[in-house]
Amino acid sequence: MQDLDLKSLRLLVAVCDSQNIKLAAEQEHIEPSAISKRIAQLEAVLKTPLLVRGRRGVQPTPAGLALLEHARNVLHTMQRIEADVASFNRGIKGHVRLVASMSAIGESLLDDIAEFMRDDGNRNIQVDIEERFSKDVVRVVGDGVASLGVCWDNLDFQGLERLPYRGDELVLAVHPNHPLAGRAKLRFEQTLQYEHVGQSPSTAVYGMLQRAAARAGRVISYRVVVTNFDAALRVVEADLGISVIPRQIAARGHREGQLRVIALTDSWASRRFAICFRDKRTLQPAAAQMVEFLASKAAT
Repeated sequence: MQDLDLKSLRLLVAVCDSQNIKLAAEQEHIEPSAISKRIAQLEAVLKTPLLVRGRRGVQPTPAGLALLEHARNVLHTMQRIEADVASFNRGIKGHVRLVASMSAIGESLLDDIAEFMRDDGNRNIQVDIEERFSKDVVRVVGDGVASLGVCWDNLDFQGLERLPYRGDELVLAVHPNHPLAGRAKLRFEQTLQYEHVGQSPSTAVYGMLQRAAARAGRVISYRVVVTNFDAALRVVEADLGISVIPRQIAARGHREGQLRVIALTDSWASRRFAICFRDKRTLQPAAAQMVEFLASKAAT
């Protein structure tokens, strides 16, 4: 695999994007024959065809598609490495890459990071934030792709170190005309006779609600499935279902009078986030500073 050089991977991506070797050659300022030779070398190393040539240009084979995905990831990583190192020439004194769950980003995390970055001592720290599902946060931090992660604290952290962060409360959002709109609080089981607005099965909230319904001997009836809490709120405001979402997101995301927020008395509705990292002793100074700052917010 030592023959898979970056230039050949970049040319493969260019050819697949343009679906034409001649156009890719013009974009990369190289002769078409040189690109064809590079692709042929890749195919020889991998012992499989990567492109199919036809009247309408070229298309990747199944093996080509697999390599294309990896090539994009490798090139993206190299670009970030170059940008990270070059940033120090612009006066940047630290770079923190953080991944977090949708719930954490939708609530207080962005406000806390903004407060951290406004501090005079942190003005030269650059922060990258990426949203992932909670279970993926642990994997990404464990693989060393990100320095820090913020997600629910009830996961298997697979040996990562962690510190407590802010708390969170799940509530039920309903339309003002819904039969449950007059309730101040209820158990999740009492919502299962109504149609819900759900989210991706990959989210932590989805799994938690499925387990709660199973304990009650019921199933959740989903009328609509969306990709995030903001979309769930819009569907609730359209009176197409009810949805379990974090209280802070419900408070921030809806227009006055468009929905009602009802407390859930189930014990699992109160939860806490955690900050996770591989080893605090090996964190870069900027990341260590952010950990301390975020951990200080646990009491609030």
